[in-house]
Amino acid sequence: MSHIWFHVDLDAFYASVEQLDNPEYRNKPVIVGGKSNRSVVSACSYEARAYGVHSAMPVYLAKTKCPHGIYVRPRMERYSEKSREVMKELAAFSPYVQQISVDEAFLDMSGTERLFGKPKEAALLLKKRIKENTGLTLSVGIATSRFIAKLASGYQKPDGLSLISPGREQDFVDAVGLKKLWGVGKKTLEQLHKHNITTPKELRTYSKEHLQRLFGEAAGSFLYSTSRGIDPGMYAEESKSRSISTEMTFVVDVCESISIDQALLAMAHDVMFRLFEEQLFSTTVAVKIRYSDFSTYSVQTTTTDSIVSADQVYNLAKDLFYSKWRKGEPIRLLGVGLYNVKEHSSHIQQSLFDDEYARKHTLEKTILKLKSEGLTLKKASLLEPKEQDESPLKK
Repeated sequence: MSHIWFHVDLDAFYASVEQLDNPEYRNKPVIVGGKSNRSVVSACSYEARAYGVHSAMPVYLAKTKCPHGIYVRPRMERYSEKSREVMKELAAFSPYVQQISVDEAFLDMSGTERLFGKPKEAALLLKKRIKENTGLTLSVGIATSRFIAKLASGYQKPDGLSLISPGREQDFVDAVGLKKLWGVGKKTLEQLHKHNITTPKELRTYSKEHLQRLFGEAAGSFLYSTSRGIDPGMYAEESKSRSISTEMTFVVDVCESISIDQALLAMAHDVMFRLFEEQLFSTTVAVKIRYSDFSTYSVQTTTTDSIVSADQVYNLAKDLFYSKWRKGEPIRLLGVGLYNVKEHSSHIQQSLFDDEYARKHTLEKTILKLKSEGLTLKKASLLEPKEQDESPLKK
């Protein structure tokens, strides 16, 4: 029996949360990422995308494209809070939920027809439940593999639902086309065009060995598989039961330090607040880097004492990244994970006295507690200095 995979992707997540919390922002171009020209766009609403704004774009450029947009600073604790609400809803639909970022997850829906009906019926019910209970919309892709399900979730965004029947994967890839084929960025597309490859069908005329000679082993294998609708296995690894991780795939490959630091900080807050909520402890931080040629590397470090704050995760992740990064080379994907996760820690108390991270631990735990009681707080950022006419960046 084939697997039934759902890939769920919250629509314009950060911007949608801002529009949910601020009704006056609804149906307007919202750009999340700060107001200073030094900032980078973290996310934007679909209204802003209509003007050519996208994530990883410098804010000064976004302002030239959409000068009348609403520019807000990220509120990572709030986004993490809404993400956890959604993930709890997803867990009611499947015993296997693989969260791959703050706003994306895979669900193994195999064998759930008696509970929720056929896949499309289950997806409609899931979308309805999420909207009613969290106020957010999401898009769902349904397929027999993770890769095609992920590709399908973006096919009819926003608020989309796409089901790809078994045996129709290659037809679907052809319908999507190379430009919108997930994983094929601008640089890869340019290289393909240099070889007069403009469609998945043309790409399929090349052998795997030929593609590997042209584009490298990793990228060649990826292109060979995906042009045929075959899952290249990028999400095939089983999520570790004692780990918490997240990742970001950039719309445009990034190589600017401010974009990278902003992504690392966002993910550090995400994984640390999930750790807090589950009342777990970790001693290992890991960073995953995927370059534009699809080569992927991971590096990690283990601390003597338990990790106690999001800022600590951020600083460790940043050190790991810059120790591994081939400086100046564009990044397609970044990930941050906490490993060696345990229910109890024998090393935390001794570090919770005068340490700077310990004080932040107390603050972050307080923030989480207050949020659970329905209160909203704002947190300043390390990445953008205060300006006389602007409040601090909250990311």
